[in-house]
Amino acid sequence: MTAISEAMEDRRPAAPLTMVVPFCLGWSSAFAVGKIGLLDAPPLLFLGARFLLAGGVLLAAAAMLGHLRRLDGRGWAVLAALGVVNTALYLGLSFTAMKTVSSGLVTIIVSSAPVLTAGAAALLLGEALTWRKAAGLALGVLGVALIVRGRLGIGADDPGGILLAVGSLVAMVAGSLLYKRFAPAAGLVVNGGVQALAGGLALVPVGLLLEDPGAVNVTASLAVSLVYMVLVVSIGAHLLWYALLTRTTATAASAYHFLMPPLGLAFGWLLLGEAVQPWDLIGIVPVAAGIWLVTRATPAPRSV
Repeated sequence: MTAISEAMEDRRPAAPLTMVVPFCLGWSSAFAVGKIGLLDAPPLLFLGARFLLAGGVLLAAAAMLGHLRRLDGRGWAVLAALGVVNTALYLGLSFTAMKTVSSGLVTIIVSSAPVLTAGAAALLLGEALTWRKAAGLALGVLGVALIVRGRLGIGADDPGGILLAVGSLVAMVAGSLLYKRFAPAAGLVVNGGVQALAGGLALVPVGLLLEDPGAVNVTASLAVSLVYMVLVVSIGAHLLWYALLTRTTATAASAYHFLMPPLGLAFGWLLLGEAVQPWDLIGIVPVAAGIWLVTRATPAPRSV
């Protein structure tokens, strides 16, 4: 990539707040609301039901709009593979982690995605990685490290669960880059619907094999959690995420995940009564500085 194209990329306008705000609120609330559902259902079966429902709703809408005709056989295969990574693997690991790790910590770990995304996008997609972005990524790593170190130091969360959350982070970054590179231009409803359905079809058999269906307790809280996760997160927030990936670079889109830690901690405290540790607040400072460095557009040169 030339210096001119790198400068143009850095000056690309940020996504509008009408996209960013609902995306951040929906995405950051997912772990806390989802953990309410986990009180009455095993994680993989809960996720499988969530994505089968979301995929069914989206594909029904796509069929009514006539958008399914935009997708050929290769497109179906690509989106199905992306769905396994973006939904089944990413969320299967993160929701399993929440059995032994707080929802706030899972949100924080997953929200460090910009760190890996920017480096990988520079290597694989040719996106610019300037010294300023590198410094921002380093600050993001420092902030997450402080938070994880503080929680391990007081024994607040299980190391195995933290490892699962880190695996979820890797899956999310890989899925984002693969979507940016290979997603067909069939429209957000089709792309989101096929991925959700593929994720659900991958998760249900694994859940039936590894989990006890008899552990599912049909309660009002489970129903509310499932409906919220389907409509607000799997349909609303996920479609906004794919829209952000389409609108801007992978690095800039993923940088919005640095906004999730304080929101995720707030939702965990508000809905689940999870404690906010001092290291959480300390770690958010370098994380916030990191997102500013990564996403700050380069000013256009003044005309003389």
